[in-house]
Amino acid sequence: MTSTRKILIALTSHGDLAGVRPTGYYLAEAAHPWHVFKQAGYTVDFASVAGGKPPVDGEDLTDPIQKAFTEDAEVTAKVGATPRFADVNQADYDAILFAGGHGAMFDFPNDPDLAALARELYERGGVVSAVCHGPAALAGITLSDGSPIVAGKNIAAFTNSEEAAVGLTDVVPFLLQTTLEKQGGKHTGAEDWQPHVVTDGRLVTGQNPASSTGVAEAVLKVLES
Repeated sequence: MTSTRKILIALTSHGDLAGVRPTGYYLAEAAHPWHVFKQAGYTVDFASVAGGKPPVDGEDLTDPIQKAFTEDAEVTAKVGATPRFADVNQADYDAILFAGGHGAMFDFPNDPDLAALARELYERGGVVSAVCHGPAALAGITLSDGSPIVAGKNIAAFTNSEEAAVGLTDVVPFLLQTTLEKQGGKHTGAEDWQPHVVTDGRLVTGQNPASSTGVAEAVLKVLES
């Protein structure tokens, strides 16, 4: 695969957590990978399910990286007018990273354009990665042979234990860990809120917000190997 030195960060467009509270993409899970990729010399673009400016959740501007992300003029312009996945050419990117946030549980698995883009990128030799609730995207991705992308793969995602800890087991549309396991994913988890990153070939996944930097670093490791 010819390197483009470009990576796409995918964001949810879903802003309502089943009437419980607002949600969206979790800021750290976009900001920390962006920082890692940018420091390594990659161009970072963004896309979302509905396009436009996606809703954001979990903002912590005491974190210098999140602050830098929100104050970066290029990021602000890109995140303020994201294309839909149907309008993105996967051939432009070496990798895609699905950022989490509870919103991802509602729209990532049901977007055929997202699934097609990720499948095509993966099958031509690119890296597919996801963190926290971002692996909800993987639940909707099948390969050309009809098998789920996670089947037989070692993976990590927001755990059932963590979902219970935040009191949302009965609010989310499905349990992410359970669903990925049913699709044949070999899920492993660390203790709640501890960083945990799993690489299996060109599939890189992380458990929670604390795993965001590690996922991005693992993506670079795969790309540069």
